[in-house]
Amino acid sequence: MKIKNFKFIAGSLSALAFIACSEDEPTVEYVTNTVTETVVETVEVEVEAPTYVIDSDITEDTTLDASVVWTLDGRVFVKDGVTLTIPAGTIIKATGGTGTNASVLVVAQGGKIEAAGTADKPIIMTSVADDIEVGQLAGSNLDQNVRGLWGGLIVLGKAHVHGDDPAGAVTQQIEGIPADVAEGLYGGSDDSDSSGTLTYVSVRHGGAEIGADNEINGITFGGVGNGTTLDNLEVVGNVDDGVEFFGGSVNATNIIVWGQGDDAVDIDQAYDGTIDNVMIIQEAAGDHGLEIDGPKAGADVNKPFTLQNVTIIGNADNAKNAIADFRDGANGTVKNVLVYGLTSSSNVELDKAPDVTRFTDGELTFTAWEVVVPEGATLDGIFDNKVDDTTFQNGFATSISSADAATVGATNVFSWSYYGQKN
Repeated sequence: MKIKNFKFIAGSLSALAFIACSEDEPTVEYVTNTVTETVVETVEVEVEAPTYVIDSDITEDTTLDASVVWTLDGRVFVKDGVTLTIPAGTIIKATGGTGTNASVLVVAQGGKIEAAGTADKPIIMTSVADDIEVGQLAGSNLDQNVRGLWGGLIVLGKAHVHGDDPAGAVTQQIEGIPADVAEGLYGGSDDSDSSGTLTYVSVRHGGAEIGADNEINGITFGGVGNGTTLDNLEVVGNVDDGVEFFGGSVNATNIIVWGQGDDAVDIDQAYDGTIDNVMIIQEAAGDHGLEIDGPKAGADVNKPFTLQNVTIIGNADNAKNAIADFRDGANGTVKNVLVYGLTSSSNVELDKAPDVTRFTDGELTFTAWEVVVPEGATLDGIFDNKVDDTTFQNGFATSISSADAATVGATNVFSWSYYGQKN
């Protein structure tokens, strides 16, 4: 390679010498080419997302923006005559706190909530500790056994109630709200009252304590009228009850409760609506799947409820693993119920004499129950008349080998829910 280079250089020099001796020397022009190069440098800059906070009472019609995460900070009332609209896909994360500082959203009498989610875009109310983001159906860092991180949702209406007052007071103060707060009143005489719409709404990780042994339910309905629409509601991981109905006449379809600390579905104070298609999944902390109370002010009040198409899934690690308790002159119909996952101590109770009387008189009826009877138990023994410790099973219940053999129970329409995402 060195030799070849040398010969090339020598030849080049001879050519230059020849040119230099020429009579007409050539004109040499020098051309300068300028090349412009654009360099684009990408720099990543962290920008803190804006915070959208609800921390005071809602006193005028308000619509939230579903494209951002909202923070509920403290006890917030939707006032009388005001509508809060929550679009499909909205996520609300609540701060913690106990007592009067617990974060809770309360729709007062005369107020309305229009929360119309969809199966693809449910409305989710959870804790600020939840890492769920806009567009997601579930976060990754909390589960159904994380409870008490905030309060819950309370909806109050003007329909009938029959509470603890022996005089039969028309209105009551809802549990969870101090007695001196007027917006905590519920009840009245307008059974067609409307508190708005709740569809495809999931409430998660609530039940903060507001006093000794006094926690907020996941969703509380107090005196809510049948002008209100309730469909596809979920409560996950609540300290107290999942969903509770204090009086009222509102109807509800497609309710799922998973991992509550007390009762999954609680009926009280002469509620007389229809609840259709309910799935209850117990965890180790739960109490009853169903707690059904009658009119506290007197068992002579005839306001029958209907509860139908129900599946209750017990938990072997639950020391109580109770199925249902009927108390205070419970008055209504419970039909098409599937129960499985029980332990030998699981039972359905008629609590006291007024409940036995309701059953004997045909004012509390049971139809088409199917039970996977656990080892060490009997079908009749599960249905316990606690007054005289006898069975009240008179043919309405059937023993089946497994849940796969069931012909009754809830239809699983809950793929949209937290439970549906995790199972």
